[in-house]
Amino acid sequence: QVQLVESGGGLVQPGGSLRLSCAASGFTFSSAVMSWYRQAPGKERELVARIRLGFSPYYASSGKGRFTISRDDAKSTVYLQMNSLKPDDTAVYYCKAETDWGDYWGQGTQVTVSS
Repeated sequence: QVQLVESGGGLVQPGGSLRLSCAASGFTFSSAVMSWYRQAPGKERELVARIRLGFSPYYASSGKGRFTISRDDAKSTVYLQMNSLKPDDTAVYYCKAETDWGDYWGQGTQVTVSS
């Protein structure tokens, strides 16, 4: 059974930082493409960053230069380090795994950037 469990969200002031984690199980993590998406109220879910073993990470323009995606295959965990956060970054952040058997989503973690 595939499980993706996000953590690390919360309330942060503008300019602050958060690190999101997504712990994965139930599939071969090292061969999966792992991504972070986000969905703000009233908006469509959008890709934030993607990482695949052996390839350079991809970043959407919204987070380029501020966000860093990384993975620890020994821990089957993908991270999203978010710096210089802005109110526009407020959203539910989701972890996604693209595997040989299909795509899977986590339940999401809320990030709120507000003073």
